[in-house]
Amino acid sequence: MRCGSIILALALLPCACTVGPDYRAPKIAIEQSFGPATRLAASQPSAVTNSAMAAAQWWRTLGDPLLDKLMDRAVASNLDLKIAAARVRQARAQLAYATGGQYPQVNVDASYSYNQLSQTAAPYNAFNLPGFPWDYNQYQVGFDAAWEVDVFGGVRRGVEAAQADLAASAADQQNVLLSVMAEVARNYVDLRGLQRRYAIDQANLQSQQETLELTRDRRQRGVVTELDVAQATSQVAKTEAQLPLLRRAQSEAIHRIATLLGQQPEALTDELTPPQPVPLPPPEIAIGVPAELLRRRPDIRRAERQLAAATARIGQATADLYPKFSLTGNFSMLSADTTKLFDWRSATYGVGPTVTWPIFDADRLHRLVDIRSAEQEQALAQYDRTVLGALEETHNALVALATEQQRHRALADAVAADQTAVAVAQDQYRQGVTDFLNVLVAQRSLFESQDQLADSDRAVTTSLVALYKALAGGWEPVAPKNPSPTLTLPRSTRGGD
Repeated sequence: MRCGSIILALALLPCACTVGPDYRAPKIAIEQSFGPATRLAASQPSAVTNSAMAAAQWWRTLGDPLLDKLMDRAVASNLDLKIAAARVRQARAQLAYATGGQYPQVNVDASYSYNQLSQTAAPYNAFNLPGFPWDYNQYQVGFDAAWEVDVFGGVRRGVEAAQADLAASAADQQNVLLSVMAEVARNYVDLRGLQRRYAIDQANLQSQQETLELTRDRRQRGVVTELDVAQATSQVAKTEAQLPLLRRAQSEAIHRIATLLGQQPEALTDELTPPQPVPLPPPEIAIGVPAELLRRRPDIRRAERQLAAATARIGQATADLYPKFSLTGNFSMLSADTTKLFDWRSATYGVGPTVTWPIFDADRLHRLVDIRSAEQEQALAQYDRTVLGALEETHNALVALATEQQRHRALADAVAADQTAVAVAQDQYRQGVTDFLNVLVAQRSLFESQDQLADSDRAVTTSLVALYKALAGGWEPVAPKNPSPTLTLPRSTRGGD
């Protein structure tokens, strides 16, 4: 009989099935190329080549050794990355916990008790037995085991969901890494751009101070009026007023970089305060094709794995509607004397199958299935939205880079023209051919165009960083094997002073 019970329980295994929907990755109709956005950003048609972007560590293509070191330190010390790593470890532990449900659960126990029986209460008071042990010791050691036979796949669906959660956490960790690297690069480029603008302001201030001295000298000689001196003084004061703002912005950028590296805000001040040029973009960027974003971008892979987990949980909830079959057993050695505790005659055991079926709780369990189905619909919509957002971000980054390149070239031409205008206006002013207003207007125009060009230097590289982030470059441990379509950038002309 006992063997028949065990065989009955084990015979259920071949009949096991997995209820609920089987997950299939969604198929999205996606464009074959980035189209006009690529043509805008390229100075010539894109070609399939081995380019700088093929390297996993894209920031090294900017050719700035200090930026390379900052990136390495950020990867090692950033606090957001440490939080993401802890979440991955949590998901891995949850997977191990869910997997444990597939195996028998065994509990070992041991106990001792001293017992006193009542001599006045039933049933013992009904008999007058000489030498009856009204008090005695009891020793027990043994184990019990239970194994739920996963007939309808509820446990397997739980493991499937936990596996998807782990993959989603890993993708989220990569996404955090991608964001951290982009933030470090962006703030570093902002800092160098601010330093460039500060140097331009100082150079313009020196030129304006020289013009002020010249105007004061001409005023003493009666060549010009006090109005010219007042206008030159105002120009100097306005330029001086910009310097504290630029110094504050530089300090904020340094503090932000230090925080991204998991350090105190002032920790990098000495290291980053010396001015350096804005890093130049590489001549080529491997943009790939839109379909590659589904594989490369961690946020898309995270959304896809979250969808897989939500699908598995529908099956997990559905399995609760069906009977649960378990095989339970226990074995103990029970004795009033320790010398006989491990005597086979002290053995007691039992084994047999059990069945539970929550018939009267079916409506509530059906509602749980509805909840899980709604969560899956949300996850699917979230996946679609993530894909569209990734495509939008990439298109916008390509257009931003292209338009900033065009703006940069126009500003470079403007600076050259303004430099010529200032030189001519100053020469005519010394000769008395023109009044000071023309010099003032020319200097102000040059100052504005130089400042805008310096900001465009920063914006070009910052747009490139945004494009790298949109293309999900930088987190891969190795470079991709297959070459990707590239775009060739025109080499930016850095403006003069």
